[in-house]
This record gives sequence, C-alpha cells and structure tokens, in this order.
Amino acid sequence: MLAMLGMAVGTGNIWRFPRIAASNGGGSFLVAWVVFLMVWSVPLILAEFALGKRLRSGTVGTFASMMGERFAWMGAWIAWVAAAIGFYYAVVMGWTLRYFLAAITMQLQGEGSAELWERFSFSPAALIFHALALAMAVTVVLRGIRGIEAVVRILMPALLVLVVVLAIRAVTLPGASRGLEFLFEPNWSDLLDVNIWLQALTQNAWDTGAGWGLVLTYAVFSRRREDTNLNSFLLAFGNNSVSLLAGIMVLCTVFSLMPEAAGEIVGASNEGLTFVWIPQLFNAMPGGAFFMILFFSALVFAAWTSLVAMFQLVGLALQEAGLKRRRAIISLAVAAFVFGVPSALWQPFWLNQDSVWSVALMLCGFFFAVIVIRYGVKRFRADFINSGEQDMRVGAWWDWAIRLIVVQALALVIWMCWSVRNEPLWGPLGVGNMFVQWLVVAAILIALNGVFLRGLRKRAVNRGGGPGTGSAGFASRQ
Repeated sequence: MLAMLGMAVGTGNIWRFPRIAASNGGGSFLVAWVVFLMVWSVPLILAEFALGKRLRSGTVGTFASMMGERFAWMGAWIAWVAAAIGFYYAVVMGWTLRYFLAAITMQLQGEGSAELWERFSFSPAALIFHALALAMAVTVVLRGIRGIEAVVRILMPALLVLVVVLAIRAVTLPGASRGLEFLFEPNWSDLLDVNIWLQALTQNAWDTGAGWGLVLTYAVFSRRREDTNLNSFLLAFGNNSVSLLAGIMVLCTVFSLMPEAAGEIVGASNEGLTFVWIPQLFNAMPGGAFFMILFFSALVFAAWTSLVAMFQLVGLALQEAGLKRRRAIISLAVAAFVFGVPSALWQPFWLNQDSVWSVALMLCGFFFAVIVIRYGVKRFRADFINSGEQDMRVGAWWDWAIRLIVVQALALVIWMCWSVRNEPLWGPLGVGNMFVQWLVVAAILIALNGVFLRGLRKRAVNRGGGPGTGSAGFASRQ
C-alpha cells in the first residue's frame, strides 16, 4: 500500500490541487471532487487492481488477454503515455531537487525564489537536475519490486509526516480560519457551473493515478489473497487526503500571510505557485526557512515515487515486448533523458507535451472501461472484483459507474479541445498539434502489434507457460 500511495501521490496533489481548488470555488469544488472520486477514480482503480492481480501481466499482456491479440497495441498506448509523461515529469522532479537544494542553502530569501526560477528554469543548468532525477528513479527501479518497496517504506511515511506537519503549522497561523472557510464552505449555486465539475473530474483523473495503468502494474506483485477491494478504497481516499492536506497547507498560509495577494497567488500557474510564491509565503512565516525545507523535501519525495512508478510500468511493457529487464530499464532511462531535453530547455515544448499527453490519459481510462464492457460489466464484477477472498463486496453501483467512465472520458477530451479553441491550430497547445502526435504514435503502435505479441509469447515460454501469449488465453477460457 505504501508503494501504491507513492505511485498515486505526486506533484499534482501538492502543487496542482490547491491551485485548482482555490480557482474553482473552494468548497464548491470539493463537492464535485468527491463525487468524481467515486464515479471515476474508485471504479477504475478497482478494475486495474483486479486485472493486475488476476492476470499477472503488464498493460500489453492485459489488453492482449482481455481484448484479443489485435488490441495489444492499446496496452502499448497506455505504456507510451506513461513514458511520454515521464520524459517531462523528470524535468519537474529536477526543479524540485534544485529548489530543495536552494532551501537548504538559504537561496530563497526575499525575492530569491522568483530570481532563481527566472535564471534556472528552461536553462542548460536544468539538464543537470533532469539527469539526477532520472538517475534516482532508475536506481530504484533496477532493483525491482523489492527495491521499490524498500524505498517507499522510508519515503512515504516521511512524506505523510511532512505534509501533516506543514498542514498543522498552517492552521495554527493567525487568520488561517479564513483559508479553512474558503476551502470547506461550499456555495451551492456554484455547482451549476459546468466548468467546476469538469475541473474536478480532471483533477481526479490526474492525481489518483486511476486509468494510467500504474495500479495494474503494481497489482501484478500483490498477494494472491490480497483484499484488493479494500485496498482500492484505501488508495483512492488516502491519495485524496494528501491533496486535501496540501490544500489546507497552502490556502491557510495564503489567507494568513498574504490575504491581499490571494487572488494573484492562487491564479498563478502550477510552477508559479510552487517555485515563486510558496517560498515567499514561508519567508513571511516565523521559522519559515525550516518549513520551506520540509515542503520541498515532500515535493521531492512525491515526484520521486511517482516517477519510479511510471518507469516500472513502462519497463514491464518493454519486457513484454521481448527486452530483458535491465536492458529495458536502461534503454528507458536513456530515452527519457534524450526526449526530456527539449522540455528541460524550451518552455513551449514542455507545455505542449504536458497538454498532449495529459489529455491522452483520458483515453487510457476509456480503454480500461472498454475492457470491462467488452467482457461484460456484471460478469467482470463477479469474476474479477468480488472473488472469494474479498472481505469488502462491491455492489451494482460499480456497473453503471464503469459505463459512465466512457462518457466522462469522451466529455473530457472534447472539453479540453474546446478550452484551447483560440490557440493556433498547430501551436504548442493547438488541437491539430495534439491529434497529429496521437495519430503518429497510434499508427506506430498498431504497426508493431505483431512485435508485442511475439514478445508476449516468448515471455510466456520463458516463464514456463504454453505457446500462447502468457495470460492471453485467459479471456477465451472463461
């Protein structure tokens, strides 16, 4: 569970949630956010947990099993999206490392945070920390699931303690109650705003890890008698609890120390909030230098454990394609550095990749819902989710929730395309740019479908299975 929480809790919880919650009505946003926790995140996490535990395959093998051999490319698509996000996410982790170092060496006093961001971000110096972030992630993943468990046993408790300490410090500041009121008192009329609901759905999709294939990848290593239903709820609510603590931490601090600038702070970009404003807020707090170190420690831990999970997912997919584990992980690390260089040096490219592949995540959730619907929703719940060893039984609400995910995913893609309608069609945030990248990647993966199948068959034989694609015969045997 610590490994799972490490996968789910990332920078999106700590730097994105407070900004999105504050920019969308605070308490009103929380209502919609909790709703989508139950109708997006939990249903997908239950499905991924059940698939990983039963099939013991990565994303490629799972889709070959459940959808048929022609659809192995869908699992490769999910792995590619995780890889593409990992390429620029390693850049983000590099930023957290640089600011952690700056916090320790007292370089963030006064206006130093803004000056450092201006000087450091998207400069050659960022490449050094990009490489360091990749080295830290690869070192863990190369040691296998034991290595991941060993690291998260330290990092996740430390991260949770840091976030709790920072939240407690924030609520004890003079005037912090205004931040709590803003975050927890809904204006019910705001719930008529469709944008709030779409933002709440987007936040759930991005910060819980549901639909990414990450839960499935870690569930491959769960015990046969693991209560995955209970774990699914623990993971979803545990992840969102960290987001809520981060919101309390940031908003209480803002309303206490800089209420006159609250609108400007919460309206800043993720990077602006975290790397420019947060240090200035801590500088205005008694003992702020110490708490600033704690904050950037938490951010490093969150980014590190999430990047490890992405590499684990992609590494398993490359193994299923026929590569040896060590070669797969090292090849991935080299690719991540090379393809991450443009994001590290050029802000428009970073924004482009963040936009293109974040939206593609919605299709990943769509694909997982299609697996369930193709198998039969009620039958899937009986065969995969409510198996004999589960203490917690999942009811029929899950059946309509998993069907609803298809609608939600398509609605999100349409809304995201509509939200950038005024951008140049072929610009960094343009719809044309996005769809061309999607089509090119999809065409390549479909063309390589046979390669994936040969890799699966070879892997199955090496593991003592039959001549088929490992677990690919499972669906037909049911």
